[in-house]
Amino acid sequence: MREDLLHFIWKTKKVLHQRLYTTDGEALEILQTGEHNYYAGPDFFNAKVNIGGQLWVGNIEMHLKSTDWYVHGHETDLSYDNVILHVVWEDDVQVFRKDGSRIPALQLKDVLPPSFIERYKQLLKNTTIKFINCEKELGQIDSYLMESWLESLYVERLMEKTQFVKALLRQSKNDWEAVLFALLMKGFGTKRNQEAFLQVAGSLDFSTVRKLSKDVFRLESVLLGQAKLLDKQDVANHQLKAYQKEYAFQKTKFHLSNAGVVEPSFFGLRPNNFPTVRLSQLANLYGKTTNFFAGLMAASTVDDVYILFDVAPSEYWKSHYTFGKTSKSSAKKLSKSFVDLLIINTLIPLKFTYFQEQGNAKKLEVLEMAKMLQPEKNTIIESFKQMGSPAANAFETQSRLQLYNRYCSKNKCLQCKVGAALLNKNS
Repeated sequence: MREDLLHFIWKTKKVLHQRLYTTDGEALEILQTGEHNYYAGPDFFNAKVNIGGQLWVGNIEMHLKSTDWYVHGHETDLSYDNVILHVVWEDDVQVFRKDGSRIPALQLKDVLPPSFIERYKQLLKNTTIKFINCEKELGQIDSYLMESWLESLYVERLMEKTQFVKALLRQSKNDWEAVLFALLMKGFGTKRNQEAFLQVAGSLDFSTVRKLSKDVFRLESVLLGQAKLLDKQDVANHQLKAYQKEYAFQKTKFHLSNAGVVEPSFFGLRPNNFPTVRLSQLANLYGKTTNFFAGLMAASTVDDVYILFDVAPSEYWKSHYTFGKTSKSSAKKLSKSFVDLLIINTLIPLKFTYFQEQGNAKKLEVLEMAKMLQPEKNTIIESFKQMGSPAANAFETQSRLQLYNRYCSKNKCLQCKVGAALLNKNS
């Protein structure tokens, strides 16, 4: 038994159709359940109940056992003095406010249908699952409910990403181009090196990046240097020496420091994702494009974006992945699948936030861009597919990733519309 079940029962009014009584035997009528509080303080604000013929307006607190009131120290906390009803699974002790007045209790274990409790146990304690709790029953969910829930999940995931964009905007003092650069650095770092690449971006004022981008070699040298990828000594490697010389000059000129930067990792990466190659590609991207931010904001289709990201690394990196070791020459242009990830994780959140800040209705059009992209490929998406819930595009894969990462993997079935539907259907 978990406390979030009590919240679910209260919010969905599972017991409100019954004749209820407090543990003191007084008739109880729930008029308004109140507003769910997800922060510190009572669980529900501004509820309205009738107890023994008297109307009460105030807050509701919930616990598995009444003794938890004292375990949590509520008896000395003034913020709990306005609690009008203690909703518990088991009422094992009388509870009093700070002023000594007693708080009436509603004990739920005696009023819930046994079938509901059994269904809850089956859903949350299924020992035979391979992927998620409801994997055997997902196909029973109404298609309209599932579709609307997945759409909500995509927006929820997008909102989480926009919070990061807004944080960068505050740090940069509303410099959208600086925000774009930081987001691109994170994206080019991929999952393994995104934090290291973000630290490189944070070590540079974007005005410096803007000046250096007029010469790709200069920008490339600074990015590699700030990432501590030029620290090795190899007097025979002329390319390394050239980068080191240029970086030393620019470091002095712009008073650069990389003291807080963690060196990117090569371990476990495919060669095309090596930080050397990715930083060179990014330097060339800025070197070939003027007003890059404006171009991305104006791009209305994925094809427009593909054109903007049509870039390759510098000549040296076409035949190298690391310094000194020659490999078979290849163009090493940004792949379509890589650009798709940039669109999903960088461009869409950025465009949405930008249009939102501008009060531009185009923010809603941005959501359609994800539907233009092929579905992502990973074990989570493949597992949903095997369960009979395939994704047709990136919009649908993003929503399923949010469903799994924020709900399924955390056993938050009671906060999920699928879990709630299954419990209500079988109770």
